Amino acid sequence: MAAGLGLGSLAVLVMVLWISSPYPDSGPGGALHVAAGLWLLAHGTELIRYDTLSGVPAPVGLTPLLLVCLPVLLIRRAARLAVDDGGLPGSAVFSAVTCGYLLVGAAATAYAAGGPLPADPLSAAWHLPLVAVLAAVAGVWSAMPSWLPSLLPGGVRKVCERPRYALALRAGAAGALTLLGGGALLLGASLVWHGPAVQHTFLQLTGVWSGRFAVLLLAVALVPNAVVWGAAYGLGPGFALGAGATATPLAVTGTPALPRFPLLAALPPEGPGSPLTWAAVGVPVAAGLVAGWFAVRRARDVSYGETALTAALGGLVCGGLMGVLAWAAAGPLGTGALARFGPVWWETGGAAAMWTAGVAVPVAVGVQGWRTRPVWGTGTEPPPDRTPAMAPTPAPTPASTPAMAPVSTSASASASDSGQDPYQAPTRAPAPDPDPDSGTGRDPGPVGGEEWHVKGVRELRWAALRETSGTLIPPFPTPGPPPGAPADAPVEVPVAAAPELVPGVAGARVVARRDRAT
Repeated sequence: MAAGLGLGSLAVLVMVLWISSPYPDSGPGGALHVAAGLWLLAHGTELIRYDTLSGVPAPVGLTPLLLVCLPVLLIRRAARLAVDDGGLPGSAVFSAVTCGYLLVGAAATAYAAGGPLPADPLSAAWHLPLVAVLAAVAGVWSAMPSWLPSLLPGGVRKVCERPRYALALRAGAAGALTLLGGGALLLGASLVWHGPAVQHTFLQLTGVWSGRFAVLLLAVALVPNAVVWGAAYGLGPGFALGAGATATPLAVTGTPALPRFPLLAALPPEGPGSPLTWAAVGVPVAAGLVAGWFAVRRARDVSYGETALTAALGGLVCGGLMGVLAWAAAGPLGTGALARFGPVWWETGGAAAMWTAGVAVPVAVGVQGWRTRPVWGTGTEPPPDRTPAMAPTPAPTPASTPAMAPVSTSASASASDSGQDPYQAPTRAPAPDPDPDSGTGRDPGPVGGEEWHVKGVRELRWAALRETSGTLIPPFPTPGPPPGAPADAPVEVPVAAAPELVPGVAGARVVARRDRAT
C-alpha cells in the first residue's frame, strides 16, 4: 500500500508535466518509466543518464531530501496503522511491511531499466532495504514504544535508560536543529543577496510555463539539501562544487563546474571571503550554546564532571547527525568534474562534533553553576544582618526589680472568705515611668520581674487552685444501720479517696487573662 501510494503520486505528477509539455519526447510509457526512476531516486538510489554529450553514461546520485520524505512517511504510517488495527505482534508487522515494500521496489527497479533513467541495480540493492527497514522500525516503535527496547539485551537497555544518554540525545538533537536553522538563514540571505542572478537563471532555463513549473518543483525539492550545505558552510569545511573546487567561509577555491540552476546561482563568488562570509561562524557557536543549555539537568545534586560529560556526548550526537545529513545531501551529478557535489560527510560531522562539544561543555558547566548558586533565604548560608546596631541594655539591679507577692494557701483562703476572687492574680508593683529622655514615648515594661509563666509562680498558683477547687465528686451519704442489726453496733463508713485533680485548662486561661489585665 505504501509503495503503491508513492509510485502513484509521482506518476500523476510526471504525467501532468508530460501532458502540459509542448515538446514530449516520448509517449506515456516513457513518462511512467521516468516516474519509476524518480521513485527509486527518492530512496537514494543512483540513476544512470545515457544521453550525455560525451556518450559516456553519467550517474545521478544527488537525492532531493524533500523527495525522501514521501516514502519514509508512507512506510511509517503503514506500519503504525497495521499495529493499531490488527492484533499482530510488532515483529510480524515489521516483517510484513518491509517484505511487501521490497517486492514492489524490485518490480519498480526492473521496470525503470527500460526507460531513459534506469537505476543502478547495486545501489538499489542496499538503498531500498535501508529506507524500508528504518521507516518500518519507526512506525512500529511509534505504535508500540516497548517493542524496540525489548529487542535489546538487558545490559544495553539499562545503559540506554540512564538520564545521561537521554540528555545527550536531547542536547545533540537541539544542536543539530540549530545548525540546520543557521543553514536555512544563510541560504535565505544568499538568495536575497544574489536575487537578480537567481531570477535571470530561472528565466533563461526554459521559456514555457510547464518547464518553469518543473524547474520550480525541482528547486523546492532541493531546498533541504541547500540547508544542509549552508550548515556545512558555517561549520568551516564547506562543500564541494566539483572535483577540486570547494566553497568555505574563508574562500572559494578551484574552478567550480556549476550547471545552470537557480540555487547554484546564489553561491558566493570565487576568491577570498569577506567579513560577511566570516560571520557564518556564528552558526556553530549558537549551536554549541543551545546544546550546552539542554545538557544541564534540573537536579541540584549532579556533579560538574557529569554535566561536562553529558555536554561532550551531546556534541558527539550532533556530529553524528550532521554527518548522516551531509552524506544524504551530497552525491555525484556526473563524471569527471561533476563527480563530487555537496559536503563531505566525515569533515562536516567532525567539525560539528568539535564545535558543539567545545562550546557546549563550558556553557553547560556555567549554567549548572548559575542554577545551583546559593540564594539568600533558600541556601545554606544565612543572609547578612543589616539591622542597625543597638546599645546594650544595662542589667537591672535587684532594687529596681518589681517584686511579686508570693501566693500562699492562707492568703487564698482569706481572700475567699472576704469575697475576693481566689483566681485573681496577685497585684504587681506599678512599673516606673519611662525615661523622658529616652525618646521612645512608651512603657518599656517590667525589667527583670517574674512573669506569670515563670516556674516558681506557676507552681504556687497550681497549689492554690488545687486547694480552693475542692473535689469533683461529692461525698457519699452516710448509710444507716442494716435491718436487724443492734442499735449500738458501730457502722463502718467507706470513705473514697479523692483523686488528685489536675487543674483544667480553663482556669489557667482565666489566670492568664487576668494577669495581662493587671
